[in-house]
This record gives sequence, structure tokens and C-alpha cells, in this order.
Amino acid sequence: MKLAEALILRADYQKRIEQLKQRLLRNAKVQEGDKPAEDPAELLQEMERISGELVLLIQRINATNAATPLENGMTIAEAIAIRDVLRLKHGVYRDLAQAATITQDRYTKSEVKFKSTVSVPEIQKQADVWAREHRELDAKIQASNWNTELRE
Repeated sequence: MKLAEALILRADYQKRIEQLKQRLLRNAKVQEGDKPAEDPAELLQEMERISGELVLLIQRINATNAATPLENGMTIAEAIAIRDVLRLKHGVYRDLAQAATITQDRYTKSEVKFKSTVSVPEIQKQADVWAREHRELDAKIQASNWNTELRE
């Protein structure tokens, strides 16, 4: 199985666990004398089985990520950490640029006038740099995911 396929399967397991949780919550209590639409014990059993499979799959994904180098020499795990931080930095710069953008809706001279404390064009330019670096690194990671066999 390719690493990318394992990542898709991981997402599927996570969705199934969330769906089982919702079904469990809907069947957690019934009116006295009624039966639940689904047996909570069976739902819990299925959730436990899928959780066990998910643990093993995540362990294999992590081992593969830690051992697989990208073309630049860093491992997939290292690249994922950098990618995640690039996403965070892009969000901070993007939100800062948005917050610092002044739209004056003054109708009288007595209303408060605001001014930006940062250079919006420079902040937006840096946000664009972080976004581009994130996209490029993510593309390398995704390409590697489709070419890498999942470790046992």
C-alpha cells in the first residue's frame, strides 16, 4: 500500500469513529420500556476494532514518514513539521494584513481616525511568500506520498 493510500484510509477511519460516536450518542438513552435503534454495545465493539486498526495504521504512517527522505534530504516527518509551521505563519501574516487594513468610514471630523501600525503591503507580501513556500513543500510531500510504500 502506498503512503498516500494509508493517509486516505486513516481519514476514513477517523470519520467512521466520529460517525460511530454520533450513533452512540443518539442511542445512549431511550424512554423507559423502549429499545435503542442500535445496540450501543455493538457500536462500541466496532469503534474499538476500528480504533485498534487506526493505531496500527498511524504507527506505520509515522514510521514511514520518519524514515523516508525527500529529494532535498529531509524526511517526510521533518517536512510535515516545517509545512505546518509555514501554514501557521501564513495565517498570522494574512490576518495581520487584514486587521491592519484601514477602511475609513468617518462622517464628521470629530470621529476617531485610525492608522496602521505595520506596512500592510510588506506584511501581505510576506504572507504570500509563506503561502507559496507552504504550497511548494506540500506538493513535494504529496508527490512522495504517492511514490512511497507504507512500512510494515
